[in-house]
Amino acid sequence: MKFTDGYWCVKKGITPLYAAEYSSHKVKDKELVLYAPGRHIADRGDCLNLGMLTIRLTSPMEDVIKVTVTHFEGTASKGPFAETVRCSPHVVIEEDEDTLSFQSGNTKAVVDKRPDSWGIRFLDGDRELTNTGFRNMAYMKQERDGRVYMTEQLALDVDEYIYGLGERYTPFVKNGQSVEMWNEDGGTASDITYKNIPFYLSNKGYGVLLDEEGDASYEIASEKVERVQFSVEGERLAYYIINGHTPKGTVSLYTELTGKPALLPAWSFGLWLTTSFTTDYDEETTGSFIQGMADWDIPLHVFHFDCYWMEAYEWCNFTWDPATFPDPKGMLDRYHKRGLKICVWINPYIGQKSPLFQEALKEGYLLKKKNGDVWQTDMWQAGMGIVDFTNPRAEVWYQNKLKGLLDMGVDCFKTDFGERIPVRDIAYYDGSDPVKMHNYYTYLYNKAVFELLQRERGEGEAVLFARSATVGGQKFPVHWGGDCSASYASMAETIRSGLSLACAGFGFWSHDISGFESTASADIYKRWCQFGLLSSHSRLHGSSTYRVPWIFDREACDVLRRFIKLKCALMPYLYRQAVKTHEEGIPLMRPMFLEFPGDRCCETLDKQYMLGDSLLVAPVFKESGEVEYYLPKGNWVNLLTGKSYMGGGWQKETHDYFTLPLLVRAGSIVPVGANCQRPDYDYADGVKLLLYFPDDGCEEEVFVTDVKGSTVMKVRANRAGGTIKLRAEGRCGNFTCEVLGEEKLKVVLEE
Repeated sequence: MKFTDGYWCVKKGITPLYAAEYSSHKVKDKELVLYAPGRHIADRGDCLNLGMLTIRLTSPMEDVIKVTVTHFEGTASKGPFAETVRCSPHVVIEEDEDTLSFQSGNTKAVVDKRPDSWGIRFLDGDRELTNTGFRNMAYMKQERDGRVYMTEQLALDVDEYIYGLGERYTPFVKNGQSVEMWNEDGGTASDITYKNIPFYLSNKGYGVLLDEEGDASYEIASEKVERVQFSVEGERLAYYIINGHTPKGTVSLYTELTGKPALLPAWSFGLWLTTSFTTDYDEETTGSFIQGMADWDIPLHVFHFDCYWMEAYEWCNFTWDPATFPDPKGMLDRYHKRGLKICVWINPYIGQKSPLFQEALKEGYLLKKKNGDVWQTDMWQAGMGIVDFTNPRAEVWYQNKLKGLLDMGVDCFKTDFGERIPVRDIAYYDGSDPVKMHNYYTYLYNKAVFELLQRERGEGEAVLFARSATVGGQKFPVHWGGDCSASYASMAETIRSGLSLACAGFGFWSHDISGFESTASADIYKRWCQFGLLSSHSRLHGSSTYRVPWIFDREACDVLRRFIKLKCALMPYLYRQAVKTHEEGIPLMRPMFLEFPGDRCCETLDKQYMLGDSLLVAPVFKESGEVEYYLPKGNWVNLLTGKSYMGGGWQKETHDYFTLPLLVRAGSIVPVGANCQRPDYDYADGVKLLLYFPDDGCEEEVFVTDVKGSTVMKVRANRAGGTIKLRAEGRCGNFTCEVLGEEKLKVVLEE
């Protein structure tokens, strides 16, 4: 939201109260409280008839500083609030003649105490990260309706780029954009999104999390080109300065504050096939898809039933449509015997025709209006109500319905919707603020489903496909990438959204291979299969048409087979990277600038990514097979073609449907499994270690895990001259080695 007309003039009808100068402070335990009046105080009379802002500096963990700014503290600030970790780090508060400082770890906030001056500088040691100063921190009143806002503006440096703010399909670098934190169903071709995360990441190595679950507005070098402005309605604004020293370190620290992604079961990394959305299907149809994949020798691991597994108008009743699936338990048993896991579509909405509506109505489990009536709409489902997850009994009731499906043989859920949540005339069971609940609702919804899966399936076996999210949602993976179209442009915006989401620590991400809307050409299908099978999770899904490869052409079957078998073989590498994502909070798919900070070319790359620490993926976006991509400095080798490269510049190539730029980084050990049929197998048994040590002195360590994430094999290697010395520990009786690159090197095993 913009409050000014140009740099100097405030918009007509807006009355600002800016923090103008330091007045005084208090120290309470580990809290520094500052008082900043709205003008320079020259004499006692200036203190009268004047507003003042109260600023609190605290630290929930080392290298994180929370800034809370209030105008009227007597105004209730109702939740919900994002769940964050609260530690008790050591803080140092110091004062001299001109400054006050508040330090946590290596991160310091320095307050300017000089008369007729105001500012807080945020430092990493002696390096300034950002600052707030003249006419930045403010309280804004809109005279025509009395609405009030709190706003802050943090400085941008020369060559500073801003990323993140959730799943965004707009340009990857957010400078110059206006962004609203409001979850909506908008597809991938608009500026609205399903997953709004009020956290941005700077290439300078810090991030800022706004402590606000409701509507928040960002002006990123758009209102003031030297500033990032964020504003919220009300009397309070709070934000965290998160300093992980590097972009990658800051993402890790952010997820330490808001929650690390759960470790997913190994089987979830396989190929998912769905019925699609509005297609006609029954058991004969789904059975033919499964048999067809087997006939084409395409490994399939999860089958997903979209919404019409239930009867029309009854979403959700959590009961298989008897006209379509007369023997669901027997069907699921038959599919399990074929080695498949089963996923079904759910949402938190209960149509009036569903038998569950009357049950929930009687028990008071549905979201209500202020007058006590149940809130209903005909949008999506006729007369539908929404489960009120702030009511603990409603949560248990909903979970028990899902448990019945788990007992029947369902393994996981696609948690659709969660972002179409009303805010006007709404009364939640626990009294939560309806505006804040609009975005936060999805957190409670996905948390309820994920925790049920953990209880029933066990730790490390819970997986859901979530459509909407807010801060902390990364704890309940996987997250799905929106209703994309069957075009290269939509494929590109899909990648941008995934990379933006990764900047907020969403570690596992998927998308609709070949697009949701319409039907892709065979060309786009094959190119998207390459990209989809080199994503953390891989799902074939569409709207009104099927996504089995043989409806495109014979070669599509060959391409899909090639890349799902490649992914299965790469699982020793991928699952170890997934464990690191769980432990460190660094996404499995990540933007290039996270891995190569300081490389200016990497800072704007949005059509390629790192898949873990060692693999670079550059999908192809042209029917001609032409692709341009950037390689950071150092040596690289294509895993598929064996071609070697010297990095530090752009590459231009042409690839058929069976290859693409899949580059191994110098100094890497990539473990490849002996099984190309399944994602869940004994990774150490017959593992091949791909060694890429083009430089003398290269050394690396790699771990191979089991399917539960426990390390079963550790390998260390270093190059000295023409020899790679390798030491293996653990369960390593039958591994082999292969040296990548053009240079012939000898591998010596050490005891």
